[in-house]
Amino acid sequence: MKHFFKFVGGVFAILFFFSAVLQYNDPDPLFWIAIYGIATLITLGFVFNKVSYKVPALVGLLGVIGFILIFPEKFEGFAIGQGDIKNIEEAREAFGLLIISMV
Repeated sequence: MKHFFKFVGGVFAILFFFSAVLQYNDPDPLFWIAIYGIATLITLGFVFNKVSYKVPALVGLLGVIGFILIFPEKFEGFAIGQGDIKNIEEAREAFGLLIISMV
């Protein structure tokens, strides 16, 4: 089971890295590149046994708090054209934080 979690962590480290790269066209790219970059580094630290369990636990807690704070008042989906672009952007960002916190 330990190897399974290390494998899944490696997959998510790659996904977080690509998420950071794709933030270049975001309205606030440096902020989200930093968030996904930190998630990449912490996940790699887990995979290679370089971080204490307290670090991912703290990041998970901060991710849940960020999700709660960023989640839009009116959820209109994730696809452009389904509603107000601001609500869609906030929903995407909130769920990105939720994914980070769950990993």
